[in-house]
Amino acid sequence: SLPQEAGLGMECRHYSRKKRKMELSDKARSVVDFFESNGLPYHLVQHPPLFTIEEGLAFWNSLDALEGCTHCKNLFLRNHSGKRHYLVTMECHKTLDFARLQDIIREGKLSFASPERMERCLGLQPGSVSPLGLIHDMDLTGAPQRELFPNGHRVKFFVDRDLYDASQMTFHPCDNTASMAITHDTFLRFLQLWGGEVEWRSDL
Repeated sequence: SLPQEAGLGMECRHYSRKKRKMELSDKARSVVDFFESNGLPYHLVQHPPLFTIEEGLAFWNSLDALEGCTHCKNLFLRNHSGKRHYLVTMECHKTLDFARLQDIIREGKLSFASPERMERCLGLQPGSVSPLGLIHDMDLTGAPQRELFPNGHRVKFFVDRDLYDASQMTFHPCDNTASMAITHDTFLRFLQLWGGEVEWRSDL
């Protein structure tokens, strides 16, 4: 039987590549399939929907399986014209300096992307924003050229430089009813497979 975490009042399902029988949403399944087809290790925990960092922390901190993981805040943004999209990932307690990022990008005023843009660019919905959605920013043949960076991707990725020192990180697999823990090396390999532009910055 699957383990139940004490004191949570909910069943918490744990999976890894060694336990392949999973009941997942289509969105989470697409991420798991990508990881498994590319030989990327992971640990997956299913849970009730988590919509905020506060809800996530209350849950993640109760799980021995996620002890030592760095939990992340993920924001999906668009520029003023709506032709450029940016994903930002930072340690979950930090707050993004929008003015500073606007100065870095120099593409006009930044704002949060709409649910439609999240779905089109990352294959996810509000509350589930995650760099793992970058699996949907690959092989964009036929996508409108006005939305693509010169490298052929819709999304540019900014990452908090402090995360480079994290041994493990957690992200939603495009669905906020699960959390996936991956190692530093797995994250870097994932970004290589994606192939888009990444900036590790200490000034976000």
